[in-house]
Amino acid sequence: MNASSSSPAGVRPAEGYAGDVTPETAAAWMAGGQAVLVDVRTDAEREWVGYVPNAVPVAWKQWPGMAMNPDFDAALRAAVPPGGRVVLLCRSGVRSVAAAKRATELGIEAYNILEGFEGNADGDGHRGNLGGWRRRGLPWKQN
Repeated sequence: MNASSSSPAGVRPAEGYAGDVTPETAAAWMAGGQAVLVDVRTDAEREWVGYVPNAVPVAWKQWPGMAMNPDFDAALRAAVPPGGRVVLLCRSGVRSVAAAKRATELGIEAYNILEGFEGNADGDGHRGNLGGWRRRGLPWKQN
């Protein structure tokens, strides 16, 4: 899909995948059944930092060592119905771009969630203060 020609409203064009969306847009699509939210963070990140209820966990890279997940393609295909749309979430919106590009290569309409779960680091190097899913008050839980 060419992001510049037929993107849904509120999508920022991107190179190599359908586009970037705000956390609020991703949450609305997920709540309305218009997209599957796939969390590409590691199991450790979801366990320690928090997770989005009803998101499908499919790590892009695996902890420890951050090696590529050899099961990513199969797990993503299993998570997103044929012809479906996926919104991808990571910590800050970097790994999810790579995952969106891979999803697109697999023929899936894929969007990166801007700011990720924790947002960008602030002046002190701390995440969680500048944007992100959690900071924006969207649904999340912590173990």
